[in-house]
Amino acid sequence: MTAAYYVDKFSMQPHPEGGYFVETYRSAELIPKAALPGRFSGARSFGTAIYFLLESHHVSALHRIASDEIWHFYAGGTLDIFVITPTGELSVICLGNKPEQGEVYQAVVPAGCWFGSKPAPGTDFSLVGCTVAPGFDFTDFEMASQEDLFHEFPQHRQVIEKLAKPGYM
Repeated sequence: MTAAYYVDKFSMQPHPEGGYFVETYRSAELIPKAALPGRFSGARSFGTAIYFLLESHHVSALHRIASDEIWHFYAGGTLDIFVITPTGELSVICLGNKPEQGEVYQAVVPAGCWFGSKPAPGTDFSLVGCTVAPGFDFTDFEMASQEDLFHEFPQHRQVIEKLAKPGYM
């Protein structure tokens, strides 16, 4: 299967951070704002899920959200997910189907971490899924600015140059 097959089959649309996505699930039930931590500005669905596809020329720009995000590998090749914690620790998750090479089928990016992704070298595309709880809401989405991240995490300049765009806030 090709990237174009999955984009067409699942009616995927361009994602603001890069690549393509389609929401596949949004809980009909809501968690009231009063029951959520203060970082949430309103009620949220119990959970949400998407398919997400990146081709070799795409990057998912560095961003952060207010919820934990669980990533799932489905098809294509390895996806490298770069995570910078609030304390500046950098880790790279290799999401894929080769556990003998250190790849994992699932991984969690904790709430409040900056993260972005790119298909690993030699990968034509990566089809993955993302499950968010409490559910994803674009008001919880913050795109990183290269300049701000250079200032906050100068030790990760190479990753920031690769995955953050100038001028975003």
